[in-house]
Amino acid sequence: MKAMILAAGLGTRMQPITLTRPKALVEVKGKTMLQRNIEYLKAAGVTEIVVNVHHFVEQIIEFIRSNNDFGVRIHISDETDAVLETGGGLKRAQSFLEEEQAFILMNVDILTDLSLTDMMAFHQNQADALATLAVTQRDSSRLLLFNPENQLKGWKNEKTGEKIILNADESCLVSRAFSGIHILSSRIFSHMKSEGKYSIINTYLELAEKFPIYGYDHSEGIFLDVGRPEVITVAENLIE
Repeated sequence: MKAMILAAGLGTRMQPITLTRPKALVEVKGKTMLQRNIEYLKAAGVTEIVVNVHHFVEQIIEFIRSNNDFGVRIHISDETDAVLETGGGLKRAQSFLEEEQAFILMNVDILTDLSLTDMMAFHQNQADALATLAVTQRDSSRLLLFNPENQLKGWKNEKTGEKIILNADESCLVSRAFSGIHILSSRIFSHMKSEGKYSIINTYLELAEKFPIYGYDHSEGIFLDVGRPEVITVAENLIE
């Protein structure tokens, strides 16, 4: 099984720590977030990973190679020229992933006890699923909207009031916050028409009118977006 770790962000919310290192190499309880998520994927059966890079590229490459790729095969997707965000970053790494029936995509700054094995089983049980997105019930300014069958049917911004509803009765939709973990069918690549820098959430909202995109709720477990220095302390109190 293959996976991609999104590690090309500038980590501006993590400053001043990220003025001298990439966010991927920020440590939580003695291990970098990159190492933790490589090991997390490896424990779920992933044997090949592509990591996209932009900020302090050589530090990340040296860290990976000096640790013998942590026992898996790791490729580098170079975004030195420009940060491409989720959609553009995935599209640049297409050649590493397009032959897989399904693969995992995740942000480097996510720490969770979500069972990827269970999430993959859920995805595979939906024979027509183009994507499955990990979500939780928590406070967030931007929320995804799902119908009772857990299919993506919209999006809303709690701060601005902006919303997108896709052929659904809004009163029946539930709001969930995205966790930054996706399981994707390789069919997604044939539908990714945008170029350059863009968010894949926009692609999901465009495609959800034609193709089933599901939410996988893991609200009962641990989930942390370690994007700010103060969250590191919280993380260190929750994880081993």
